[in-house]
Amino acid sequence: MSITITPLTDPDYRPFSRRLVWLASGEHPVGSAYLRLNSKPSQQHLAELELAVHPAERRQGVGTRLLEAALQGAAENEATTLLADATAGSAGDAFLAARGFAVGLRLIYTRLALGDGCVSVAPVAGYQLTSWAGAPPDGLIESFTAVRNAMNDAPVGDIDYGEEVWDIERTRYVADVVAQRGELLETVAALDASTGEVVAYTELVVPGDGCGDAQHYGTVVAASHRGRGLSRWIKAEQARQTRARHPQLAGLLTDTAASNEAMRRTNESLGYRETHQVHRCHLFLS
Repeated sequence: MSITITPLTDPDYRPFSRRLVWLASGEHPVGSAYLRLNSKPSQQHLAELELAVHPAERRQGVGTRLLEAALQGAAENEATTLLADATAGSAGDAFLAARGFAVGLRLIYTRLALGDGCVSVAPVAGYQLTSWAGAPPDGLIESFTAVRNAMNDAPVGDIDYGEEVWDIERTRYVADVVAQRGELLETVAALDASTGEVVAYTELVVPGDGCGDAQHYGTVVAASHRGRGLSRWIKAEQARQTRARHPQLAGLLTDTAASNEAMRRTNESLGYRETHQVHRCHLFLS
């Protein structure tokens, strides 16, 4: 079968990125490639690839041709590192390895079954908890955004992500995007009792119908407040609140870098169980 690779116009334009798209087709569509180009000044070297080929059309060179188009698109836009995710041990994992990609980061995906109940965690002295839906309240958004920037020291394996820079505008933008999708962004935060400022938080995106599984967007503790059990406390409280607010919800999903042993221990102690592993692979472009 003769395959044609057609570039498409993608309407998914965002303030911090844009995508290039290619469709592989013969008598019918057989595969696609999406290339996310990053426009943040500190991350313009990165491009993220999502490549898919219909199972019945694999091993016929479709994926290779889509990858070639994506590589050219990345080079034309001055990206120097191409990232792609694949489930560990999958056909996609083997495809990337055979084409020069190296595993830069191993991610452990886990799930907490809400039907099993939630672990009770004692409060941490010197702190108090608060929670909200959507964007942070005006009185907390500045300290919340500052804690977001603490994610820059999170384990990232061998991948050079560059520095993530958060400001109040971007914090509000993320909340707006979730709302526009019809989903709920719910946050539990720990406040320093002496200052009233956010020093730790955990975010959860809940499906709009309150069914299925919700997805953690991140759990962060400011560096000077680590080692006191705040992450375990806020995640336990979030699980408790989620069960009460969304009784039809089945579970909570999260992913953690394999090297982030502290967060993995926290999740395991709360009842999260591994579902699968993903290799985040990288390819340096000459």
